[in-house]
Amino acid sequence: MAGVPGYEKVTRIDDLVGKRELRRLTAAVVRHANELSVVRVDLDRSATVVDHDATIWGAGLNYRGHADDLSTAQPTSNPGSYLRPASCLIDNGRHIELPAQSRRVTAEAELGLVIGSVCKNVSRADWRSVVAGVTVVLDMTAEDAIRENPRHIPWAKGFDTFCSVGPVLVTLDELDDDTLRSVRISTVRNGETAASATPADMTYDLGQLVEYFTAGRTIAAGTVICTGTPGAVAIQPGDTVQAIVEHVGTLSHPVR
Repeated sequence: MAGVPGYEKVTRIDDLVGKRELRRLTAAVVRHANELSVVRVDLDRSATVVDHDATIWGAGLNYRGHADDLSTAQPTSNPGSYLRPASCLIDNGRHIELPAQSRRVTAEAELGLVIGSVCKNVSRADWRSVVAGVTVVLDMTAEDAIRENPRHIPWAKGFDTFCSVGPVLVTLDELDDDTLRSVRISTVRNGETAASATPADMTYDLGQLVEYFTAGRTIAAGTVICTGTPGAVAIQPGDTVQAIVEHVGTLSHPVR
């Protein structure tokens, strides 16, 4: 942001994602358009789009197909949920490091919601009012640990390099509800699609997820809600795994 007058010292995404902040930024860019230089960004090596101390919530088993992967019953009252440490974040293109503590790590593509303003008790119908935009998430899990005991899920998702978010944030004004319901989310390993579906296949839709995760608790701007995966794929050293969300972007990571 150093090239935009008034934003020289802005380094945090949560200072930009609110609707008012985005309008101000847009106005500043338009106002100074003739003074700004085009910056070429290599999205294949871009930094994560969220702050490195961001809160990351996740919805588990939100697609029927993924529940079948784990041979487990899908939640019936609310989605499965977990909170993961921001220390697991990596930039696009970085290596995923398989931990010695797990013999089966899986990778899962997801659609991510980035919260744009401090909020609490948001109704399902008003979810768009607090979401700045959507992004791509690649989520890793030590699956053997949660097969042993589902209560291990925070531990199983908290290893270093186990989450990638980016490479861009697409604001909601670019995606209406019908488009969002139909974007295809795919988990790809070594060029082959392992699982693919759209948000229309979610048990709990985007509005329900925002309502659920903001119920009774204050959610900060910049928080990420990972909305669940169509399906996971086991990864090994030497693999390349991708998360692809149609109309949004692609994350790609080698594994070692």
